[in-house]
Amino acid sequence: MKNKEHTRQVRDTVVEKFKAGFGYKKISQALNIPRSVYGNRIIGGAEVAPYSTKYQASLLYLDYHYCGGILIQPQWVVSAAHCWKPNHLIQVVLGEHTLSTVEGFEQVFNVSLIVRHYQYQSWTFDNDIMLLKLDRPAIINNKVEPVPLPAPDSPPLANLAQCIVSGWGVTWLNSYTLSPVLNSVDVNIFSNCKYYYYFFRITDNMICAGSLYGGKDSCQGDSGGPLVCNGKLEGIVSWGIGCAYALYPGVYTKVRNYVGWIKMVTQNS
Repeated sequence: MKNKEHTRQVRDTVVEKFKAGFGYKKISQALNIPRSVYGNRIIGGAEVAPYSTKYQASLLYLDYHYCGGILIQPQWVVSAAHCWKPNHLIQVVLGEHTLSTVEGFEQVFNVSLIVRHYQYQSWTFDNDIMLLKLDRPAIINNKVEPVPLPAPDSPPLANLAQCIVSGWGVTWLNSYTLSPVLNSVDVNIFSNCKYYYYFFRITDNMICAGSLYGGKDSCQGDSGGPLVCNGKLEGIVSWGIGCAYALYPGVYTKVRNYVGWIKMVTQNS
């Protein structure tokens, strides 16, 4: 019980200092605690109601799911640039829920064109975004529907604003097995995220989301998937240190920075 009480006190202190604007280094110095206090936790989430996440796409490489994607227009899907594969080797599936089962609502597409952002940096994951043009427009129905993009000049997301991330990625930290069904988890925006990662890894083209206590995050297999806040696509799953660690939130491509680029590509390709 003593250890549990100590952990609770540490947790509450971390939250208090985080809300006051402290970064990870200052919190660590103030508490003098090892990262192992937070241990290995499951990636908290739950199966979504089938076909309720209508914009979610699955990217297949040689018939196997390897990344997520997001339908933003009937013939365009956006994903992470690090999910790039030659377009003739991948397919996009919409209306999917259970990966291993043909349920009759899926729409499967070949990809006629892939446009990676011209400033994508594979070593830093800056500008981690790409567009995929489907070989034909998707049929928009009660199971498949694009997600709106945010306005480039909309107000910044507030610290701890609640968002939702979804995907078929692993659901345990040390797992190598994808989830058979689509899952989602509520996460919070970390507006001062650049203080949590070393060597200035966080650029102005990234946003962070996770849980103050850890245990909620996107992970392997979720890359390229959506972070949706207030009904708008604000982020694309990009990278992170481990998965679901407290004080190391997941890092997402900041979609609002690319609305102009998305418009230019989709109107001229």
